[in-house]
Amino acid sequence: MKATWLYRIAALVFLPFALRDTFGFLSLRPSSAEGRAVFDAMNHSCFSESGTTYSYGAFYRCFDLSISVSMIFSAFWARHLDELADTLPQGIGALGWEFFAPQVAGTAVTLRLCFPRWQPLVWAAERGSFLDASSFAAIL
Repeated sequence: MKATWLYRIAALVFLPFALRDTFGFLSLRPSSAEGRAVFDAMNHSCFSESGTTYSYGAFYRCFDLSISVSMIFSAFWARHLDELADTLPQGIGALGWEFFAPQVAGTAVTLRLCFPRWQPLVWAAERGSFLDASSFAAIL
């Protein structure tokens, strides 16, 4: 399979993951009493820094939304690499592998922290697999 198609698939994989991450996280409401207690504590435990009040829940939402923005950026980046692989394959150089490396790191973190849960691991590996294949195909 040509690198262009693999980059296109990677771009198409990143967008639904970004949407799932954003809307799934923002609509999450724990069903257990313990989960609700933690959720409420994160949103109501506030602290002040430099005259501004923050909550741990707001920081958590900020980190999650920054992950969504990163995935959307990755989708556009994969689309750009797709066009570059089509017009000037030697111009990609190490960019494909540099794009793939954070996916490997994310898979490793997911494996380390979420091993009993299989879904995050599959999602992380799935995102990286298209990038790995496209990076390898680009150098052939």
